Amino acid sequence: MKRTSFAGWQCSVARAVDLLGDWWTPLVLRDAMYGIRRFDDFERSLGLSRNVLSQRLGRLVDEGMLAKVAYQERPVRYEYRLTDKGRDFFGVLAALMAWGDRWLAPDGPPITLHHTTCGHPTTAVVTCSECGEPLALRDVRVAERQQEPASVDDRHQ
Repeated sequence: MKRTSFAGWQCSVARAVDLLGDWWTPLVLRDAMYGIRRFDDFERSLGLSRNVLSQRLGRLVDEGMLAKVAYQERPVRYEYRLTDKGRDFFGVLAALMAWGDRWLAPDGPPITLHHTTCGHPTTAVVTCSECGEPLALRDVRVAERQQEPASVDDRHQ
């Protein structure tokens, strides 16, 4: 069964799910953030088939989250490096990990993140970009983006 594409929806969550909403893609990105770069290492870490891994890596390259860089000439072999767009996904994974640690890890978190700046173990917290307070659903309202009205000059061109 072919899945529905959400790429054209006017919703950032739907567009992100369209790119990242299968089981393997976030795990490929997780492994890339853990330092894995080579196809065989991804395959060994994740235990998925070569064709599925190849499809996921190709899509992440096409979407600009990973860059495919040659590390050997004969034969040509590549590694996959996170781009700025891919590294920017770290906050999403850290938030997902924090939620999983809270609700799905009865024996405690299987791994911890350590903030190298202060040296402490840490967990992701989503905060307001303006005041720094933690965001909670009860404290947020959703508003559609307001379109700028066209100027008088724009309407007559």
